[in-house]
Amino acid sequence: MKRRISPLIIICILFTLNVRAEVSDSIQKIRNYRQANEQKIVKEFMELLAIPNVASDSANIRKNADFIAEMLKRRGVESRLLEFKDTPPAVYGELKSPTAAKTIGIYVHYDGQPVDVSQWKSEPWKPTLREGAVDSKSIDLNSASGSLNPEWRLYARSAGDDKAPISAITAALDAMKAAGVSPSVNVKFFFEGEEEAGSAHLPGLMQQYKDLLKADVWMLCDGPVHQSRKQQLFFGARGVMGVEMTVYGPTRALHSGHYGNWAPNPIALLANLLASMRDMEGKILIPNFYDSVRPLTDSERKAISEVPAPDQQMRGELGLAQTEDNNASMVERVVSIPALNIRGFQGGNVGEKAANAIPIEAKASIDFRLVPDEKPAKVREMTEQHIKNQGFHIVDKPPTPEERKQFAKIIYLQWDDGYPAARTSMDLPESQAVIHAIEKPLGFQLINMPSLGGSIPMYLFVDVLNTPVIGLPIANHDDNQHAANENLRLQNLWDGIEIYAALFTSLQL
Repeated sequence: MKRRISPLIIICILFTLNVRAEVSDSIQKIRNYRQANEQKIVKEFMELLAIPNVASDSANIRKNADFIAEMLKRRGVESRLLEFKDTPPAVYGELKSPTAAKTIGIYVHYDGQPVDVSQWKSEPWKPTLREGAVDSKSIDLNSASGSLNPEWRLYARSAGDDKAPISAITAALDAMKAAGVSPSVNVKFFFEGEEEAGSAHLPGLMQQYKDLLKADVWMLCDGPVHQSRKQQLFFGARGVMGVEMTVYGPTRALHSGHYGNWAPNPIALLANLLASMRDMEGKILIPNFYDSVRPLTDSERKAISEVPAPDQQMRGELGLAQTEDNNASMVERVVSIPALNIRGFQGGNVGEKAANAIPIEAKASIDFRLVPDEKPAKVREMTEQHIKNQGFHIVDKPPTPEERKQFAKIIYLQWDDGYPAARTSMDLPESQAVIHAIEKPLGFQLINMPSLGGSIPMYLFVDVLNTPVIGLPIANHDDNQHAANENLRLQNLWDGIEIYAALFTSLQL
């Protein structure tokens, strides 16, 4: 016996298909606008990238803020600078939709890492378009005709981290206007100028403007897409804290023949200390370090199991025969496991400058990547106790001559404040709404990461604003962020324009 389909069901199906067609048509209009205006979009992006943006350069950092505020104003966004004591200004903008009852917040940082110009192929604040890799042919944008090759790359500081979202957002707003598409939500923009310097003043700034920054969900637009080049969302980020360490030897350098095996060598002392803190597989050896680590939920474990494993690809790209722990995947280690990274070591000289001498001091710089529910203060306490257990006397300023004579092993520790990890539940209605707002109109499945390995102050949006927060990155995974020859692949910019347009026009909270 054949079942008859209810006419009501047929009407609902046809209505759903029609809505999908309309949404898809809107995205096609967005794409058509971008294809017709690629050179214009890239040119404005290059103008933004040409402004030096190290947070400590107060004059140029303010030029960035003024330029970005003007970019928003040209798109009809009410914008102004949020001032806070001794801090780069934050750029605030608000785009209201007459039919919207809910609000989404968009966070981006516009400052960048300091640069060593000698390491760059081209000047870091003179944006250079190239055919691909850094040693490939440069391209004059003014002489380029037609569509730009999506595999071309734009080289400049902050091309990927983190000015790309600003350019993609403003281009998306232009495209939406041209397509006659209105936002489905109110949008608040909050662009910070101190993230790469540690966001020390961000808690106070957010507290001061707490009412202004109210939203139903915040999107943190920073970081790279998945190594497979597929778009991802991330629902958490590891916390971070760092410490500078100085260990002391004799008050003057000593001949290693006359005094070797007698005078303590600070390089050896510091190297042995570091070896006592982590093993060759990256396991942290500080007692009780893993005690407070929050277990993954079932939803988070399921999401991890669905993430394409990039390990083999990345070992090939990076020339690695093996990783620190071959029994755990990259995704598992960056999502759920804290890390101790030795980011620098200095003592004596090597090569032509090497001398047969015992140096006066050795220095190391380390950073911890923290996961929920590890607290920076507790990590510092455990670390210092471990250092004391290795026989060191800790000082918070360079030791006096008397202290050097009194204590056999002295270490000077300079801690930064750091901040904790954060993780938003992937099961929240807001989380699911964001996923659907991007997947449905663009027609692809997102990679949903419970957390990124990198650090960004997501916790503040939860602690200060009491708002769910989700990460939306658009940069290519190989963008050389924080390093020389930082770059953005043009296709990632094009994808970002469509993603922001989909989010602004399809989100239903």
